[in-house]
Amino acid sequence: MLIGEVARRSGVSARMLRHYDTLGLLRPTGRSGAGYREYAGDDLRRLFHIESLRSLGLSLREVGQVLDGPGFAPAALVDDLIRRTRERIAAETALLTRLRRIGAAEPADRADVLRTVALLQELGSPSPDRRQRAALAVAADRPAPVEALVEAVLSEPEPNVAGALKWALARAGDGAPRLLAKALDAPGATTRRRAVQALAALPDAVARTELRDALAHPDLAVRRDAALALGARGLTEAVPVLVAMVAEGANDVDAADALSVLAAGAPVAEEIAARLTARLVPGGAGAPARRRLAQALAGVPGPTASRTLTDLTRDEDPGVAVTARYVLTLREPSPGEEGAGGAGRAGGAG
Repeated sequence: MLIGEVARRSGVSARMLRHYDTLGLLRPTGRSGAGYREYAGDDLRRLFHIESLRSLGLSLREVGQVLDGPGFAPAALVDDLIRRTRERIAAETALLTRLRRIGAAEPADRADVLRTVALLQELGSPSPDRRQRAALAVAADRPAPVEALVEAVLSEPEPNVAGALKWALARAGDGAPRLLAKALDAPGATTRRRAVQALAALPDAVARTELRDALAHPDLAVRRDAALALGARGLTEAVPVLVAMVAEGANDVDAADALSVLAAGAPVAEEIAARLTARLVPGGAGAPARRRLAQALAGVPGPTASRTLTDLTRDEDPGVAVTARYVLTLREPSPGEEGAGGAGRAGGAG
C-alpha cells in the first residue's frame, strides 16, 4: 500500500508518515518499482500502535521507547502518565477558575479585564506584601471577584494580610457570607476557623444568619468565634456559648467582655447571672473556673450576680474569695439590691 492510500485510510498525513520514517519510528517494509514507499500489514499495525500511544499523551520519543526499548516497564509508564494527566487537569482547572472569576467580576471593558487579571495574580503571589497591597487596592466602585477574595482569606496564614483581605471582602458586595458559610464545612479545622473569623469581620448587618447557624456547628472553635461575634453585635443567642467559654477558660476575657455588653438590659443580665451561677454547682467547677466566673460577674448588674458574688466571698479557695470581695467593691448596686451589695461589702470586710 502506497503512502497516499495509508494516509487516506489511517487519517495520518503523508507528511507525518514521512516524519515517522525519518525518525525510524515507522519504516515501510518495501519500495515500489518506481521507488515509492510501500506499507505492509505489519507496518499498518505498527502505525495503529503509534497513534494509540500518542493518544495517551506520549511524545514520539516515548512511543519509540515503548515499542522498541529493551527496558520498557508498563507500570512505570502508566504511573507517569497518571501523574502528568493530573498535573494537566489541575492546570486547566486553575485556568477555568480564573476565567470564571474574571467573568463574575463583570468587566465592562478591556481595562477591567486587565485589572482583574492583575488582582488575581497578585493575590496568588508568594510575597505577603504584594498580597496585602492587592487586597487594599480593591476599590469600592468596581466589582471585585468575591470568590477569589474568599479563597485568599481562607488560605492566608499572615495575620496582616488576612486583615486586609477581610476589609476587602467587606467592600466586595454580596456573595461573601454564602461562600464563607459553605467553607464552615471544609475538612480542615484551620479553614473553618478562618471562615468564621472572616464572617465575624463583615459589617454588623451582614452575615448574622450565618453566624447564628454557626452557634450549632460541630466544631467547638467555630461555635466560640461565632458567639464572640454575635455577642459584639448584641445578640443574646450567644449567651450559652459565652458562659461556657468563661467556665472552660477558652478566650474567657473576651467572652466576659461580650457578656458584660449583653448584660446592659435587666432581663438579659439576670439570665446571664443565672447561667454563670449555675456553673458553680458543688464539684462542677474548680478554683480557677470559679475565679473566672467571679470576674465575669463583675460586668453583670442585678441581684443574682450580687448574691452569687457574696457567696463566693466565703469560698474555700482564698483566691476565689479575694476575687469575689474585690469585684464587689467595684460594683455599683442597682436599685433594689442595696442589701445584697451591702452584705457583699460586709463579707469583704470580714
